[in-house]
Amino acid sequence: MNFEIIFVLAGLVCMLAALIMDKMRPGIVLLSLVVVYMAAGIITPKQMVAGFSNRGMITVALLFLVSEGIRQSGALSTVVKKLLPGDGCTVTRAQMRILPIVSGFSAFLNNTPVVVIFAPIIKNWAKRVGLSCTKFLIPLSYATILGGLCTLIGTSTNLVVHGMMIDRGMEGLKMFDLAYIGIPITIAGLIFILLTSKRLLPDERPDSIEDEENETAEESGRHVVEVVLGSRFPGLKRKLKNFDFKRRYGAEVKEIRQGGQEITENLGEVRLQEGDTLVLLADDAFTRTWGDSSVFLMMTNGKEIPARPVPEWKKWTALALLIIMIVGATVGELPAIQEHFPGVKMDMFFFSAITAVIMAWLKLFPPKKYTKYISWDILITIACAFAISAAMEESGLAAMIAEFIKDMSGRLGAWGALALLYLVTLLVTELITNNAAAALAFPLALETAAKFGVDPMPFFIAICIAASAGFATPIGYQTNLIVQGAGNYKFTDFLKIGVPMDIIVMVISVGLIPLIWPFTPTV
Repeated sequence: MNFEIIFVLAGLVCMLAALIMDKMRPGIVLLSLVVVYMAAGIITPKQMVAGFSNRGMITVALLFLVSEGIRQSGALSTVVKKLLPGDGCTVTRAQMRILPIVSGFSAFLNNTPVVVIFAPIIKNWAKRVGLSCTKFLIPLSYATILGGLCTLIGTSTNLVVHGMMIDRGMEGLKMFDLAYIGIPITIAGLIFILLTSKRLLPDERPDSIEDEENETAEESGRHVVEVVLGSRFPGLKRKLKNFDFKRRYGAEVKEIRQGGQEITENLGEVRLQEGDTLVLLADDAFTRTWGDSSVFLMMTNGKEIPARPVPEWKKWTALALLIIMIVGATVGELPAIQEHFPGVKMDMFFFSAITAVIMAWLKLFPPKKYTKYISWDILITIACAFAISAAMEESGLAAMIAEFIKDMSGRLGAWGALALLYLVTLLVTELITNNAAAALAFPLALETAAKFGVDPMPFFIAICIAASAGFATPIGYQTNLIVQGAGNYKFTDFLKIGVPMDIIVMVISVGLIPLIWPFTPTV
C-alpha cells in the first residue's frame, strides 16, 4: 500500500465522518476533499473541474427546472386530487389507487417535488376521511423511490452513473434500460407495501400542540401550520434563539420535529437542520407569502392551502412538453435516427435543455428566478464526486478494493462480487448521500469487472439500484426526511418497514441483474 492509497483512503474516511456528523452541507464536504486531493497532487486541476462540465451533471440541473415547470403548472395537484377516494375507503384500497400513479410520475420527474406536492394533499385528505396519514406518507416516499429506479431520469443517481460511463468512452444508459430491473422491483415493492404497511406502520400519533393551539388561536385569526425546512432556509445550523423566526416570518414556533423526536421545551437551544418540521402558529398571510417559497420544502395547515391560479393551457402545455421530452429522448437513441442526424446526439441532455428553455420562455416557472429552483448543493456534490472517483482510480485504491472484493466473493465469483458491491453501496447510501455513494462505487465497479474480465454493465446497474433504494433510514433519501416530520414518524418506523424493503430489493437485484445483463467476458 503506497502513500497515495493511504492518503486517498484517509481522506475518504474523513469525508464519511464529516457527512455522518452533518456539520456542513455535503457539497462543501466533498469540495473540501477534492481541493485537498488536488493540492496533494493526487488529481490535476483539470480532473478536479471535469465533473462540472459533465453532461450527466448538467442534465440533472436542467431536470430540476423541468420538474419545477410541471410543479408550478398545477398539473400534478389536479391529478392527485382526482385520484383520492371519498369517505368509506380502506387504507389498502386507497394505497392501490394512489401509489402506482405516484411511481409512474416519479419515473420521469424529480422525486422531491412529487412528494412535496402529494404529501400535504394526502395528509389533509386522510384527516378529512378519518384515516391515519401515517399509513400513507412513508409509502408515498417509497413509491417515488421505486418509480425512480425505472428510467434514466427517474433519479439523479442514474444520471451520475450515466455521465461517468460517457466519461470513460462508453455508450451510457438509454432511457428505459433500467426498466428491465426497475419495473419488477417496483411491482414487488408496492405489493410488499400493500400487504404490510397497515400492520408495520404506526397509527397517527395525537398532536397535542395542534389540538391545544387550534382551540385558542381561532379568536386571533391564527392557526397551526407545519413547514419542512429546505436547503435555502437562512437559519440552518443556527440555534432558534439566535434566529429571530417570528420577526422574519411573522409566525411563532411551537414545536420542532427533528430526527424522529418531538421537541416542545427549550426550543431556543435547538440547532435547526434541513428537513426539520416546525409546527408554527401563523395567520393566512404566512401561507400566502411563503407557501410557494423554496425556503420551505413543504407546507400544510390542516386545510387546503390555496394555490395561485394557473391558466389551463399551462397545465396541458407542461404535460405535453414532458411527454415530448421523454419520447424525443427515447426515439433519438434509435440507430435509424442517429444515422439520419449524425452531427446531433439527441439524448436526454439534448431534449431536457430544449424543454427547460421553452418552459422558461412560456413562463411555466419564473425565468427571473430560475436559479432558486436548482439544488446547487446536489450539483456540487455530483461534480466533486467525479473528481473523488478519479482520485480513487489514479491512486490505485479502487484496484486494491476491487481485489479485496474478488477475494471475498470466493467461489461465487462475479455474482458474489456483485452482491458485495451492492451491499457496500447501499450501506453508504443509508448513511450519507445517494449521489456520493454512486460516484464512490463506480470506480470499484469498473475495477471489479476488470478483475473478473467481464462486462462492467451488471455492476453499473447494481450501483444505480443500490444508491437509489435507501428505505431503512430517513437520511437515506431526501423524500424520507420530508415525510418523517410531516407524519411525525420515529426512526424505528423506517427500520420496521424499510429493512425488509432493502432486503427484497437487494435479493431481486442480485438475482435478476446477471440474467438481464450477463457477465460477458471481455475480449
